[in-house]
Amino acid sequence: MGSGVRHAYLETDLGTWLCATTEAGVCLISLDPARAAASLAAWLERHAPGETSVEDVPALAEAKRQLAAYAAGERQVFDLPLDLRGTAFELEVWAALAAIPFGHTTTYGELAAGIGRPGGSQAVGGAAGRNPVPVVVPCHRLLARDGLGGFTGGLALKRRLLAIEGVPVQSEFL
Repeated sequence: MGSGVRHAYLETDLGTWLCATTEAGVCLISLDPARAAASLAAWLERHAPGETSVEDVPALAEAKRQLAAYAAGERQVFDLPLDLRGTAFELEVWAALAAIPFGHTTTYGELAAGIGRPGGSQAVGGAAGRNPVPVVVPCHRLLARDGLGGFTGGLALKRRLLAIEGVPVQSEFL
């Protein structure tokens, strides 16, 4: 089978990230180079069974440019086509995350209430943790009521992303 999935490793000021795209748009960003290949394989198995991905740096040139500019503190908004694949609930959560403006945060509970699911904080956290395109869909802007909460890229990277956006991180979050 021919593959419509292309990937490349992108160097940013925040580390080496793997980015993958389909003809429809960016479908995966892995912030952990040690787990990137496994993340891509899992995405393919779940969303494109039987397909493989080929390395194609030119296909990811615009994603690389925008992610590198964001990581350098030179970009606030992404303008990339996305190919998000998930459940209806996940897509709803990811859309709500995408609506959180640069430099702002919300809590799991506030986001759950905002999408009409009060009491759904844990479900929101689970969906945020399955966000296939962190940074572009800014799940790092989602905080626990009493702390940073989680982040697939690790809390150190979450702090760095929030710092780029000028979000003060209280000392008890450290």
